[in-house]
Amino acid sequence: MYNKYLVTGATGFLGRAVVEELARRGAQVHALALPDDPYAHLLPKEVRTVTGDVCQSDGLADFFADADSRTCVIHCAGIVSVASRPAPKLYQVNVGGTWRILRQCIAHGVGKMVYVSSVHAIPEKPRGCPITEDCKLAPGLVDGDYAKSKATATNLVLDAAAQGLNASVVFPSGIIGPGDVQGGSFTSMAESFLAGRLPFAVRGGYDFVDVRDVAQGLLACCEKGLPGKGYILSGHYSTIGRMLQMVGAAAQRRYRPLCLPLSLAKLAAPCYERRSLRAGKQLFFTPYSVSVLGSNGQFSHSAATECFAYEPRPMEQTLQDMTAWLLSREKRTAGGN
Repeated sequence: MYNKYLVTGATGFLGRAVVEELARRGAQVHALALPDDPYAHLLPKEVRTVTGDVCQSDGLADFFADADSRTCVIHCAGIVSVASRPAPKLYQVNVGGTWRILRQCIAHGVGKMVYVSSVHAIPEKPRGCPITEDCKLAPGLVDGDYAKSKATATNLVLDAAAQGLNASVVFPSGIIGPGDVQGGSFTSMAESFLAGRLPFAVRGGYDFVDVRDVAQGLLACCEKGLPGKGYILSGHYSTIGRMLQMVGAAAQRRYRPLCLPLSLAKLAAPCYERRSLRAGKQLFFTPYSVSVLGSNGQFSHSAATECFAYEPRPMEQTLQDMTAWLLSREKRTAGGN
C-alpha cells in the first residue's frame, strides 16, 4: 500500500466505494469534494475531505499538498451522461479535469496514478467478438459525447505514461449495486420498477458490474497494474428484462413492464428524453442508452484477472443486495413522511 491515497470524485457512486474500501484497510485517504457537496457527509469519518474542483487548477493545491512518490492518485471524478446533447460541463470535467490532475501528478512526482475510464471509450467490435483493451483509442472511433470524452481523456493518461508517469487505466462496464444515492441510469429504472411506475423496458442488454468489485479491482490495479496499460473491469452480460425479473424476485413484486423491441424503443426514446428533461427527471431512456443496449456488450476482463486476480461476483448477488438497499431506502423515506 501507499502512504497516502488522493481520490477525486470521492462522493460519487464509485468514488465512495473506493474510499470506504481504503478506510476499511486502514489507509490514509484524502477525498476531493466540491464546495457544498451534498454527499460529503456520507464519507467515512476517518477520511480527510479536501474542498476543490478538478476544473480549477488553483483549487487543487490543498489536495496535492505534500503529495510525493509515496502517494497514489485515484482519479474517479467524471460526468456520466446518456443525454443526446450533454452540457459543455461533460468535456470540462472529463477531459479538462483529467488534464489538470495529470499536470499535478507529474509536478509532484506521485508514485502511482490510476484513471477510471469506461468501456464506452473502447471501439465496438462485431457481435460475437469479445472486446478487449488491446485496441486503438480515439474519439472518432466511438459514438456519443460521453464515449468521446472518455476516449480523449484516456489518451491523455496514456500519453503521460509514455512520458514516464506511472499511470494505469481501468475500464469499468455499467456500474450498478447498492449505495447509488445519486441515482444512475439502472438505479433510476429499478426505482421506477419497484414503485410500479415503469411503463416499459427495452429488450436489449449490456454488461453490468458491481460497484464493490470495481472498487476492489481498481485498488488491485493501484498495486499491480502496469504503467501505460488499461484493464477492463467488466461483470456479466444480461438483458434488462432479466435484470428486472431478478429485482422483482428479490423484492417479491409481480409488476411486469412492457418490453419494447429495439426498433420501437429507438422511435420512442427521443420523446421520452424530452419529457424527462422537462420534468427534471433522471435520464435513463434516451436514444444513446437504447443504442448501447443494442450494441456488442461482450467485454473480456481476462487481462485484469491475469494481472491482479480480478473476479466479479454473480449478477444475482449484486441485484439482491441492490434491491435490499433500495427497499430499505424506500422504507426510510416513507417513514420520514
